[in-house]
Amino acid sequence: MSNSKKIKSALISVFHKDGLDDIIKTLNSLDVKLYSTGGTQTFIESLGIPVTAVESITGYPSILGGRVKTLHPAVFGGILARRDVEQDREQMKQYNINEIDLVIVDLYPFEATVASGADHQAIIEKIDIGGISLIRGAAKNYKDVIIVPSKAQYAQLSQLLAEKKGYSDEDDRLEFAKAAFMVSSHYDSAIFSYFDRDSHSALRIACDAKMSLRYGENPHQQGVFYGDFDEMFEQVHGKEISYNNLLDIDAAVGLINDFSETTVAILKHNNACGLASRATVVDAWKDALAGDPESAFGGIVITNKEIDKATAEEMNKIFFEVVIAPSYTADAMEVLKQKKNRIILIQKSTKMSEKTCRTCLNGVLVQDRDLKVEDASVLENKGGREATASEIEDLIFANKIVKHTKSNAIVLAKNKQLLGSGMGQTSRVNSLRHAIEKAHAFNLDLNGAVMASDAFFPFGDCVETAHKAGIVAVIEPGGSIRDNETIDYCVKNKLALVFSGTRHFKH
Repeated sequence: MSNSKKIKSALISVFHKDGLDDIIKTLNSLDVKLYSTGGTQTFIESLGIPVTAVESITGYPSILGGRVKTLHPAVFGGILARRDVEQDREQMKQYNINEIDLVIVDLYPFEATVASGADHQAIIEKIDIGGISLIRGAAKNYKDVIIVPSKAQYAQLSQLLAEKKGYSDEDDRLEFAKAAFMVSSHYDSAIFSYFDRDSHSALRIACDAKMSLRYGENPHQQGVFYGDFDEMFEQVHGKEISYNNLLDIDAAVGLINDFSETTVAILKHNNACGLASRATVVDAWKDALAGDPESAFGGIVITNKEIDKATAEEMNKIFFEVVIAPSYTADAMEVLKQKKNRIILIQKSTKMSEKTCRTCLNGVLVQDRDLKVEDASVLENKGGREATASEIEDLIFANKIVKHTKSNAIVLAKNKQLLGSGMGQTSRVNSLRHAIEKAHAFNLDLNGAVMASDAFFPFGDCVETAHKAGIVAVIEPGGSIRDNETIDYCVKNKLALVFSGTRHFKH
């Protein structure tokens, strides 16, 4: 497509004026006639550039507290008129309507107003009417009109003006129109979500930020991440982040968010293979690694404290793809950067979406994110003895890990160190056997350890198997019709058993 057209007139009405002055000066140098309203008109006049008030062509001032400024046939006729349709041209002449070739507009900051905690009426006043109408109208008529729907497109317009001296091709205008409908759909989705709250009457998700990926889960699959990765992380080193890296990073952040003590976690395929809480980061790293040094190879590492040089030197002894921390000392960064492909991330924010969603059949499943973390106050003693204070600490520690482990999930821990885990098995006792086998493979002593299960035990065989391996305390949600089998075994054999009352399935 070509259909080259020169910009002869422009309507400019924006909320955000930063970065606009150079564009206005360029348009003036290209002899473009400018129309504007309110504060934007005042801004243009302050630059010493002639501008025509929209009121002078509509015959109406801004009314209703600024709610109605541009909603008039003299404005929308100039935007929507089809230049190649004779009837449109005749009507424009009949009603003395001037063509408008360029529309620069943005929208009231609705989402920012909601996020600020403003009251309901203040939020309602930030629902833009004229702006969204201008955006849609100009985008619909992209064959003749350029629409700049937000300041994010200022640079694109500046480049076009510089390269083509006020002209544009239809392909150029189509790109701006696409951006316009992206802006308008996002805006409407945000407004709907505010009104809908937790009614779940429909699903509207709008993500403007995009990260292109080399491929999806496998090389034959395309992959794209929609979201503002840079809001949460700063990548300071390493190769391009992959689809699978993002899944592991998501799992790692969700897991570490549940720990306040100095903690290091090592993950592989979204599951923790090593985790420990200690007084120092270097000790937490060493004990996390000791939990499964084989699986740690090629995994990702996350901690909730600053990484120092001593920790970095220990980490550098094995290969891993990603390291995440809130900060690094300068000498630690030098050590970690020795591996050129290693992805080093500074975590700037721990906030994640309150909902999770995934495709299912021909639709989408949406649920609240599992943010529940049990503490000692909710635990119900069901066993042959009460758990000691140190056992309670380990039970809560293990329960945090099992919450983030793929079902069926079992976690074995002692002294705030992950000793073994079993996940993704089709029976819970098989997950337990796998966890025991892993602990024994790395010579980890299970005597005095605790066990956590993400769901209830369907039979008493799990606590019996765990007891024989040296486990002394167990945490599970309870709720099985055969809970008495588990309780009776624990009472008879003096095992501490606590019910948390909360299931943590993770698929």
